[in-house]
Amino acid sequence: MGEFCYINGLGLVSAQKTLDNSQFLTEIVPTGPEFFRCQEPNYKEYVAGDMVRRMSRIIKMGISASKICLNDAGFRLPDNGYELPDAIITGTGLGCLEDTEKFLTNLIRNHEELLTPTSFIQSTHNTVSGQIALLLKCHAYNFTYCHRGFSFESALLDAIIRIRNGESRTVLTGGMDELTTNAFRITQRLGHWKKDPAGMTNLYSDKKRGSVAGEGAGFFLLSGEKTENSFAVFNDMTTLYKPTGDADIRQKMSEFLNKNGLDFSRIDLFVMGLNGDPGGDASYRAMIASLPSNANIAVFKHLSGEFHTSGIFALWLSSMVLRHATVPEAVRFSGDFDRPVNNILICNNYRNIEHTFTLVGSV
Repeated sequence: MGEFCYINGLGLVSAQKTLDNSQFLTEIVPTGPEFFRCQEPNYKEYVAGDMVRRMSRIIKMGISASKICLNDAGFRLPDNGYELPDAIITGTGLGCLEDTEKFLTNLIRNHEELLTPTSFIQSTHNTVSGQIALLLKCHAYNFTYCHRGFSFESALLDAIIRIRNGESRTVLTGGMDELTTNAFRITQRLGHWKKDPAGMTNLYSDKKRGSVAGEGAGFFLLSGEKTENSFAVFNDMTTLYKPTGDADIRQKMSEFLNKNGLDFSRIDLFVMGLNGDPGGDASYRAMIASLPSNANIAVFKHLSGEFHTSGIFALWLSSMVLRHATVPEAVRFSGDFDRPVNNILICNNYRNIEHTFTLVGSV
């Protein structure tokens, strides 16, 4: 059983220009009029043209992110033979919304008769991981988690366990969620999003209820073996469901760090999931107030938006900080950022219900 788990490849399709890992948030894309929509790649570079037309957007996003990740890690892809991962594990909060909507719409319009099966087949939550496996001809362990705000983190935990138990050498791990106009309208009526979204410059100071919605697809190649391309060491992760209060959250963080031989003073960067909703951000602000006065805080949801698997952006950001040895101005929240970054703690939650803490370090 290997003690360490390394992140050896990254692939992220997001609202920012994150397709090329040699560039690190050098150009910031502002939010749309209502929510963040992904900067989509030229899908024909990753999927055959005849297949692209039959795939929904989230499937194309997921496949593209996975192939960017594998290419980034130096895996051989089509035309050069295959070097397959030992497992494909994904997480998604709401799955393939676009195809689900198509199927349900046709169900109503056709009075439950003469329905084509394509939308139904592609509406299941494990469609993305299945399509990736089909394209790679990978017949290994394939699993999708749908645990709301814990979906991506559940996939990561499964991958880490398999690697540390010696069941898999390399695991392609990812998370993805898409946002449709209908889903946005429904959740907006529930009060999840700001009716007049604040711009990125004042999202965290805006006092109106709600956040800004987003979407994305991200993949990470995890391995028990270090390579020349390793971005970071994935040290540990823990989760907390429905904390009783701020003291409960801080205690969980402290116990988590103590378990890994660290304390708050040894964390060089805290990546926080503040999303602009005053009610939800209160727990983060209480957390920040309890940290050492010189703590460096970074934020990311003003760049990605809020969604169930937003942790993919946080992990990509942390891995890139360790690779490029810099914290971009666009994500700096508070601190002087004048010391090297070796240990990063990601603190994220979805609607203050599912809290996750992820510890990554320099290679």
